[in-house]
Amino acid sequence: ERFEVQNPAILKDKTWLHDISEVINGSVLKIVREYLKLNPEENEEHIEKTITRLINIPKKQIGLIELSPDLDIETVTEIFIRINSKGVVLSQADFAMSKIAADTENGGNELRKAIDYFCHLSIAPEFYKHIVDNDKEFAKSEYFQKMNWLKTENEDLYDPDYNDLIRVAFTSQFNRGRLSDLVSLLSGRNFETRTYESEISQQSFITLKKGVLNFINETNFKRFLMIIKSAGFISPDLIRSQNAINFAYIVYLKLKDLGVNSVAIESYVKRWFVYSVLTGRYSGSPESLFDFDIKQISQKPFDEYLKEKEDGELSEAFWNASLPQSLDTSVASSPYFHVFLASQVKANDRGFLSKDVSVSDLISLRGDIHHLFPKDYLKKNGLDRSKYNQIANYVFMQSEINIKVGNKPPKEYFDLIKNQMIENNRLVSGLSTEKELLDNLRMNCIPVELMEMTISDYQDFLSLRRKLMANKMKEYYFGL
Repeated sequence: ERFEVQNPAILKDKTWLHDISEVINGSVLKIVREYLKLNPEENEEHIEKTITRLINIPKKQIGLIELSPDLDIETVTEIFIRINSKGVVLSQADFAMSKIAADTENGGNELRKAIDYFCHLSIAPEFYKHIVDNDKEFAKSEYFQKMNWLKTENEDLYDPDYNDLIRVAFTSQFNRGRLSDLVSLLSGRNFETRTYESEISQQSFITLKKGVLNFINETNFKRFLMIIKSAGFISPDLIRSQNAINFAYIVYLKLKDLGVNSVAIESYVKRWFVYSVLTGRYSGSPESLFDFDIKQISQKPFDEYLKEKEDGELSEAFWNASLPQSLDTSVASSPYFHVFLASQVKANDRGFLSKDVSVSDLISLRGDIHHLFPKDYLKKNGLDRSKYNQIANYVFMQSEINIKVGNKPPKEYFDLIKNQMIENNRLVSGLSTEKELLDNLRMNCIPVELMEMTISDYQDFLSLRRKLMANKMKEYYFGL
């Protein structure tokens, strides 16, 4: 038994009670009869008990705890955790949303709806009609007019939730990264005098509204995604750091507000996004770094700050030693592997042994990742999962080519390809010349030595390929 926010899927599901007000104000027997008529397989006694509990909700006593407005957000968080029977930790965004929703003087209640509805529409465009039919007042609002483009939008590269939207809107407009500051500002806190002023509260709502409207603006949102895609990140599967893409959007919105040239913005956003993924800058709790970075960006030219970070964290030692070492992993969701794939998409590289099918095509069509040294071949030679699933052994490859390669060691399947070139039969691959083959190896960062390798060469192969992959990512990054 649980409550859910109504959506199109729930409306179509007869096992759900779509409007609890009708149940609470109705007859138990009538509701049970109607429910069992739609769901004859259900147990009558169980349904009757469940609906009775629902009807009795208004009779339940609710405890009230009054909190002083002077309490800081950490104390409020601790209080909520202690009274929460499940110990669920409420996020700073939850407190911000509560503060926004409770406001009626500055339009906070409508702003809360705008945040919720945008996030819902971004994953379920069909919810548009539900808003039009059931929230006619909001449908007339400025917010709704700014988000109605979502009704036909199916892009899923970046589907923000309320936490993401609030964080981006707040950070880009207030030049602060800690959401606890937002709650304080919406309450009217003057950080210098440590008092609360209604003027600060009013201005904070105005500023937050601007940030939300900037976030949901169709031009801003689509241009930002276009920039991310142009860096090679064409699938949500390649974007595993929500914090990194959130801050990339903050960079876009902030630089646009500062009047930075649009061409420069494109390069800066791409570079910062890839830099933050490669360095894991926003992994874990990002608030302190969000706060630090936005203050730096607002105080100095962006190119100057970016160069500081690159000089300090993306030195030659990073590309030549640290990155190859980071590629020594069997985790397919590794951010380094995703950056490598993005570099291949950006370069319009072809899949391994493919003449025309690109890596971009294979990723978009959710193609398979295959092993350069076949998995079964390595398993038969005693290697475990952590060895045969090394990402340096991964490559995007057409399934039909992979089937023809089978479980043969590299030397054997490359001999087949060389023979097909001599006999001009193209039984394995569409590649027909040695130059095409060597070009294909180069774009997939595969050492030419692989063509003569067997099991005894596997570790040497991994080392060689990691260095080639790191070099490709370096060229890719500085070309953004």
